[in-house]
Amino acid sequence: MRFLFFVFLTFNFSVAQDLSGSPEGLFSVPTGQGQSGQQGFGNVDGTEGSVNPNEYFVGPGDRIFVSISGLRETVFTLNINPEGWTYIPQVGGVDLNNITLADAKVKLEESIRQYYKDVKIFISLVGFKRIMVSLIGDVNKPSNIIIYATMRLMDLISMSGGLTEKADIRNIKIISIEDSVKVYDLLAFQRFGKLKNNPLLREGDIVLVDRADKSVSISGEVKYPGDYEFVENESIYDLIQFAGGFLTKALTDTIEVVRFDENGAYQTSEYYSLDSLEQNDLILHNKDHVIVRAKPEYLIELFVKVDGYVRYPGFYRIDEDETTLSDIIKEAGGLLDNGSYTEATLTRTLNVSSYDPEFERLKSIPRVDMTDDEYAYFKAKSRQRAGRVVVNFYDLIVNGNNAEDVTLYRGDLIEVPEKKNYVTLLGQVINPGSIEYNPKYSVQDYINIAGGFGWRALKGDVRVIKALTGEWIDADDVESLQPGDTIWIPEDPPPPKFWDVFMDALTIAAQLAVIIVAVTGLIVASR
Repeated sequence: MRFLFFVFLTFNFSVAQDLSGSPEGLFSVPTGQGQSGQQGFGNVDGTEGSVNPNEYFVGPGDRIFVSISGLRETVFTLNINPEGWTYIPQVGGVDLNNITLADAKVKLEESIRQYYKDVKIFISLVGFKRIMVSLIGDVNKPSNIIIYATMRLMDLISMSGGLTEKADIRNIKIISIEDSVKVYDLLAFQRFGKLKNNPLLREGDIVLVDRADKSVSISGEVKYPGDYEFVENESIYDLIQFAGGFLTKALTDTIEVVRFDENGAYQTSEYYSLDSLEQNDLILHNKDHVIVRAKPEYLIELFVKVDGYVRYPGFYRIDEDETTLSDIIKEAGGLLDNGSYTEATLTRTLNVSSYDPEFERLKSIPRVDMTDDEYAYFKAKSRQRAGRVVVNFYDLIVNGNNAEDVTLYRGDLIEVPEKKNYVTLLGQVINPGSIEYNPKYSVQDYINIAGGFGWRALKGDVRVIKALTGEWIDADDVESLQPGDTIWIPEDPPPPKFWDVFMDALTIAAQLAVIIVAVTGLIVASR
């Protein structure tokens, strides 16, 4: 039976463990509650995986499990003291300052074998330390923060409140306690997962995030065009790769680089092919602008879309400057029985600008401040539908009038709504709603069918809103109604209430009395 023994050291450098249970139990390390001078740090249950012994630097607070197996097994849990040393009973102190976990294992094993012969040695990290690091510069909350030693640069920035909008994320400096400085491109990690740019932090590290000053730009046919922080010795090819590389339609034989002269007074353009950029290490300068243009006439989709009540709705290919509206309507199988010829529309989506500075100005002006001409323009512009091409579908399809057969362009949208075989009545009628369309009925006929005028109706101000154009027309000027039209009967505003009239009259009377008294006083005084 194995002999089990205990060793207790006063200074808590190491603890020899009783194996009445099992050595594996020593790997169960409780997770504590971190502290910080400025913010608390909760329990950390998740990790990114196994600790990399070649990357992790041991230090004060780490706990290392050691098993020595021979005729009997002896185990220790070694604590690294604040001076970076640990103590192994019968072996002595071991200096573990500024070395990785892998090197610490080698050093510990070499020290143990000087005392123990012909034994098997197992060494593992069972508890990692907490460290204090500083985050300063262009950050939202500069602070000293206590973190677990397995945390990385990205973790620190995330838990601290993030960076400002102008922070230089591609040139973050980490200053070690020995004053060595290393620069990391955190954007490279965020975009491509390059772990070397998201290092583990060490105790005493100062993370300095500078404000972005120098920059380069890339535009055109790359995946991530935009402005990027300038990085020393970065090449043009590196920037293109950093921007995600070329899109399929990129023109790679004439890549333009716009650059300032040495005095920053004027710009010049230089042109490179992709091959030359790959073969030559062409370094970027501050404020360089890389332009990647598209191949001309490349992958241009010549499609129009047909929606609504046709037999085969969907996308249809066209021949540029040849395919007409009637061609596509025939290819789509024609209109269904319940498709509306009168409300069918053709809308042009390519190179259509709906911005009108005059209309935008009028939108901010109250009606009372507009001239009659301005208000008329505002109403007309409000009814305008951007990109609408005027086509009479009924005349084209039913009557065969080729004058209505317009040539289609890519991106055109043909919409055929459901036929509205009714006229809608709104406002002051007894029974507002929709009434089945009858070409023989007049406006008054529809009002009579709806029960006649309401008691507050303005009978002389009836308007018809045309379904096809949205135009408002006086009922007396309507020659004929069409399916989908709307008849609107406005309401006569109610007269003022008696009490309001009485109060207004009383106010006026009081003002008159004051005037009379004042005038009388002046007359008397003048005598």
